Amino acid sequence: MCPGGVVTASASEKGGVVTNGMSFHERDLENANSAVVVSINPEDFGGEENPLAGIEFQREFERKAFELGGSNYHAPVQLFKDFKEKRVSTAFGDIYPTYRPGATFANLWECLPAYVCESLSEGITAFGKWLDNYDRGDAVLTGVETRTSSPLRITRDDDLQSNVRGIYPCGEGSGYAGGIMSAAIDGLKVAEQIIKTYKTMDKTDK
Repeated sequence: MCPGGVVTASASEKGGVVTNGMSFHERDLENANSAVVVSINPEDFGGEENPLAGIEFQREFERKAFELGGSNYHAPVQLFKDFKEKRVSTAFGDIYPTYRPGATFANLWECLPAYVCESLSEGITAFGKWLDNYDRGDAVLTGVETRTSSPLRITRDDDLQSNVRGIYPCGEGSGYAGGIMSAAIDGLKVAEQIIKTYKTMDKTDK
């Protein structure tokens, strides 16, 4: 959850749209935004046979989002009430998207797997039972966030190093976290291991 935040453009390749979210220090902008994460398993994209299948799985939907947005790096957006009915929205309510360079009305069911869309609809509706207005009809869904965690993991040993000594894979990009908090915790674990490896600690150290 990013209170008073913005949805940001995070694509790393030509011809794809990837979103993420953030808040500035004051957290005082008009919208709150949050990602709703749906679990994906290796059998969903053939990852058991091809270790790079997860990356191509991401690219497929990033390219579809790019096309639905108008092939100009605008993000496809849809009001939640219309998402549930699988129809393209025609006008915003009280909430406007913050994504730059822009947003285009589209049917997000066309750029995500059906089982993901079904889970999103059920999840957002369920959250609305505990968080007032989370599932309001004019809430804006902005697609797609495909990089919540890496589909690949760089292996590391008991010392948290890769097979290239001195390299300590950690955080989301290397496959050891799935969010800000878990990435921070993994970073602390790696930092402690680096200190343990390269600096002898005793009671006189400050």
